[in-house]
Amino acid sequence: MITANSTKTAKKFPDPQPYTKGPRPAIALHSVESRQVAAIGHDEATKTLAVQFRYGAGAIYHYPGVERETFDAFMAADSKGTFFGKHIKALPFEKYARETA
Repeated sequence: MITANSTKTAKKFPDPQPYTKGPRPAIALHSVESRQVAAIGHDEATKTLAVQFRYGAGAIYHYPGVERETFDAFMAADSKGTFFGKHIKALPFEKYARETA
């Protein structure tokens, strides 16, 4: 309970990561049904997972070193957001700006 004498501290979020310089490596994205995730792709040769979210600036995140089995499990997950939070979110990534048509 917050009283007149207590102070409420605002939650501090980290600053957004900068975009990776240079062109985004071509990885085909597949639209998925999810409230959080808009599209997912995987490049077998580089073992790179690509993820685009529904909200925010539409950036595309590349997660290197992700095996095909993880991509397949992500695509098959009932909740893409939950799967992402448990298995992908903590991995290192590169962030690319949304592609414009």
